[in-house]
Parts: sequence; structure tokens; C-alpha cells
Amino acid sequence: MSYSVGQVAGFAGVTVRTLHHYDEIGLLSPSSRSHAGHRRYDDADLDRLQQILFYRELGFPLDEVAALLDDPDADPREQLRRQHALLSDRIARLQQMAKAVEHAMEAKKMGINLTPEEKFEVFGDHDPDQYAEEAEQRWGHTDAYQESARRTASYTKEDWQRILAEGEDLNRRLAALLDTGAAADSGDAMELAEEHRAWIERNHYTCPYEMHTCLGEMYVSDERFTAYYDAVRPGLAVFLRDAILANAVRKA
Repeated sequence: MSYSVGQVAGFAGVTVRTLHHYDEIGLLSPSSRSHAGHRRYDDADLDRLQQILFYRELGFPLDEVAALLDDPDADPREQLRRQHALLSDRIARLQQMAKAVEHAMEAKKMGINLTPEEKFEVFGDHDPDQYAEEAEQRWGHTDAYQESARRTASYTKEDWQRILAEGEDLNRRLAALLDTGAAADSGDAMELAEEHRAWIERNHYTCPYEMHTCLGEMYVSDERFTAYYDAVRPGLAVFLRDAILANAVRKA
């Protein structure tokens, strides 16, 4: 049985022009022609085309493909084994690339992967995605943001409940210490500041002391953060900022 160039192009998913080119360079010449001079391909031609397309998919130049296929000493079974090994290696590389793309996709979101009901149960009337776009614009290029996005992408409702409970407990103890009149550079205040840094590292991203002091400044300079901490106890944002700075100086 023989096939026209159009049929072969359809079988192989290539263009008729590609088959004409392969014929012109001697890479795949049809075994026969019709009375009208049209190309006709038999099963052996299709087998060779399959081999060509395997090697082309692996990035081999056409002249190298021709040399491989036209080697009189070549063992067809060995060629198949070689192609299988090359394809397996490529599949492994593509799988690694796919994982890298998945990580990049995760880094594009804040990672609050909860249902609306779970979000309400955990966060109440506070929407954790409210400032997601702003956060990505401000810090999306940083390692800390991407690390946090990767880690929090897998957090469950229970994880978020634990994280929030830990944060609220820490804020209560900071407020109670402020009520005693303790200075921000006291030992107790610096220990709580160190707990705050460890809480960030444990749940979100690596937070060296320099970054921690920058966060402390933001708690005072950004009125939204100031309002959050001062709602726990007036003056808490400044107290926490100063305790963070004192702790960083102590650890320097």
C-alpha cells in the first residue's frame, strides 16, 4: 500500500512543504511515484519518517539525522534504544521545568487557598486577599515574598488558625508588657521581639535582623499596620518597632 504526500503529512502532523523539502535534500525520498509523477510513500518510508521526527524532536540537525539513518552499520534496534534513552532524559528535564513553572505560578499568589467559608471562619470580616495585589507589586520580586508564597500555598485552615492564634498571643503579651511601663529596650521586650521574628521565620519566610527592623519601621510608617497594632493597645506599634530595633542591635 502506498500513500500520497497529503496523506503522509496528515498522518505525521507535518506540512506537505516539509515532506517536499526532505525529498529535495535526500533525507526522505518516496519509494515510488504515480503515473502523473506524484510522490507515493510506502510503509518503510513511514518508518523512516518516524525516525526522522524522533531525532528532530530531540533537536538533531537534519544532516546529523541523515548520517544516523544512512549508516550501513547502524543497528535499528540500537537506534530505537538510543532514541528511548534520549526521550526519557528529555521527559525528565521537562518534568523539572514543569515543577519550576508550578513554583513560579505559586509565587504569583498570596497562598490563602481556603474556601470562602473557611476564610470567614479563620479571618472573620478581614479579607486576607484585600492587599494581595499591592503586596505582589511591592514585594513580588523579592526572595522573601516568593518563599512565603511557596510555603503558604499548602497551608490548611488549621494551619492559619494556629498562625493567627500564635500572633494574637504574642500581641497580647507585648501589650501586657507595655502596660507595666517596661522600656522597649528591656530584656523582656527584646525577647518578645525575638519571638516575633521567629514567628515570621517559622510561618512565612527567612527574616534576618535587618529585614526585621525594616518591618518594624513599616509598622509605624504605614497607618494600616499602626492601626492594627494600636487596636490591641495604643502605642503598641511604636513599642514593637523600638523593641525590634533594640533586639537587632543586641544581636549585631
